[in-house]
Amino acid sequence: MPGPHRRKTRFADRPVASPSATALPAVDLSRAISRSQQWLLDQQAPDGHWVGELEGDSILQSEYILLLAWLTANDSAPGWSGQRIRRAARQLVQQQQPDGGWALFPEGPLEISASVKAYMALKIAGHDCDAPEMVRAREAIRAAGGAERVNSFTRYYLALLGILDYRQCPAVPPELVLIPRSCPLNIYEMSAWSRTIFVPLSLLWAFRPRIDTPAEWSIDELFLGSPSALPPAMPPCEQLDQLSAPSRLNWHALFSRLDATWKQLERWKLIPLRGMAIRKASEWMIERFAESDGLGAIFPPMVWSVVALKCLGYSNDAPILLRALEQLEDLVISENDSDRLQPCHSPVWDTAIATIALRDSGLPASHPSLKKSVDWLLKREVRHPGDWSTGQPGAAPGGWFFEFANRFYPDVDDTAMVVLALTRCLPDLPWMADFFLDFDPAQAHAPDISAVLSGRTNSPLQAAESIESMGPLLGAIHRGARWTLGMQSRNGGWGAFDRDNDRELLTRVPFADHNAMIDPPTADLTARVLEMLGGLGVRETHPAAIHGLDFLWKEQEDDSSWYGRWGVNYIYGTWQSLVGLAAIGIPSTDPRIRRGADWLKRHQQPGGGWGESPRTYDDPSLRGTGPVTASQTAWAVLGLIAAGEGHSPETANGIQYLVEHQEHDGRWHEEEFTGTGFPRVFYLRYHLYPISFPLMALGRYAHCLDTSTAATITDRRVA
Repeated sequence: MPGPHRRKTRFADRPVASPSATALPAVDLSRAISRSQQWLLDQQAPDGHWVGELEGDSILQSEYILLLAWLTANDSAPGWSGQRIRRAARQLVQQQQPDGGWALFPEGPLEISASVKAYMALKIAGHDCDAPEMVRAREAIRAAGGAERVNSFTRYYLALLGILDYRQCPAVPPELVLIPRSCPLNIYEMSAWSRTIFVPLSLLWAFRPRIDTPAEWSIDELFLGSPSALPPAMPPCEQLDQLSAPSRLNWHALFSRLDATWKQLERWKLIPLRGMAIRKASEWMIERFAESDGLGAIFPPMVWSVVALKCLGYSNDAPILLRALEQLEDLVISENDSDRLQPCHSPVWDTAIATIALRDSGLPASHPSLKKSVDWLLKREVRHPGDWSTGQPGAAPGGWFFEFANRFYPDVDDTAMVVLALTRCLPDLPWMADFFLDFDPAQAHAPDISAVLSGRTNSPLQAAESIESMGPLLGAIHRGARWTLGMQSRNGGWGAFDRDNDRELLTRVPFADHNAMIDPPTADLTARVLEMLGGLGVRETHPAAIHGLDFLWKEQEDDSSWYGRWGVNYIYGTWQSLVGLAAIGIPSTDPRIRRGADWLKRHQQPGGGWGESPRTYDDPSLRGTGPVTASQTAWAVLGLIAAGEGHSPETANGIQYLVEHQEHDGRWHEEEFTGTGFPRVFYLRYHLYPISFPLMALGRYAHCLDTSTAATITDRRVA
């Protein structure tokens, strides 16, 4: 019998919104769905996965050029480096904004660190200082305050290339890796991505590699003063979010004093644990190369790990160094006469979303393409401990990562999305499943089973065969859900890579100006977990759901929207929150859901779509505004359907916008950055978002139509 906190998951009858009786868009909905389905099916890789380009800003090209330049100066660069530098530089010229600088997203404001790195990268590539693009860049950078304003990571690049001295960089002492997990300010209190950057960067701090800057690489002209006059202390960072609670202490001043004190101790050579710290840091870094696309499988630590390996004395032909460079090269996309880099690959994420979109739009679970995608996802499940385990000793491994391989770093968002995809691909049978998620897996009496199936059949033998074939799928769903439940934080929410990763004090250390030093729970992730749990039959009375709901309600903004940490921005957060609340069992009549849906309605633009700019992270008063995009329109429609608004004129007009703007091959054109890496610091353009999410919205909307009206749609726009 199901417990009081769960209901059984039906295989065949998935819950959908109530049918609509309103007037409908003036297009053939089924044809639009078929076009996008076919495009996705055509893009599937032979082994079953999908992966779209993951586009970032100019720093990817700039920093790769700076790394290759440093390797060249040390006679360590591969033979292809010169060509790669020239081709990446052409991409930088294409990314230059009309004002002369480089931005974090198209048509965004000049970002000083990105612009300084791009300028120096172009000089390294041989661009003349008097070339028009260089003159415009130089004038824009100086008008924005000069190279004195670059962030801490950019200072490290400039020190590596001999422009600055390491004393002008914030200290990143490797001794921090020696702090036990039980003590405050240990490296596991940093976010997973900050941790993977910190460790190799600490080896740079210990060894201080640098070159004598060739005269033609000098960027003295970008400084309003002199590079040597740059103070050793970092100025207050304008891109950091405010602390959740006001403090009387000036943490910036305190940490600046500690930074200066540590540097003085090093000058006095009072660092007796340095050798031990270097060994520990290098072992930690190299251990995490295993079964990974690179350290952390993301670009910044991958770059720093190459420099760290050279610092540790690895030869140019050492397999570990060659592999690290090869993994960086795997991120390069060559097109015409230019090269651009991705920050990482996103196959697990893209495959899970594409699978959901195809199922929600009517493709049967038995379709060969979906069987292949399920098999591919099952092979990517994490079955080993990782960094997350340090906070949960003895907890069973589980979950999924974002990339092709990243064993140490499964994350909650990918895991929840994969579980949602796998659950949708259970066979279409008149059975029900109980995943026994009420039990604490640490308790001795917890059942050692994945799920219990119940139902009727006229063919017991065929049923037994079906159950046996479902074993791997049910087991993966169970383990993924269990692992995710174990990642819930004290405040009821979920972060991405760790639980209770919320020591805000770390956001004020001098090298924390990337605004992502910690990984606290967020509304969008918490809502996605609730959506996953709801899909597995968990009710709102489950203890984890109660705590998650309490967190999510507290995160609702005064205007009834929700902040989006991992997508731009309030449209993303509000969509996911409404979907999660509906899935876990909160009725659409709840006034808080009604207000959230009303917020989406108020921000629909005249043409029927929705759009929001990354500028809203810097200026929340702009929330819900920006160029209309297909992906954000789809999110808004999905949110409205979840809130019981499938019949509303706003939903119908949103669907009509999508259908009218669909290209003949089933795609939607979208150049805007709607993904978020680090708010206010780094944004992303997922190239599959404007296909998978609109298809998902069209499919769910189709479920809202009466059977009699689903095939043919009337020829008028809803007022």
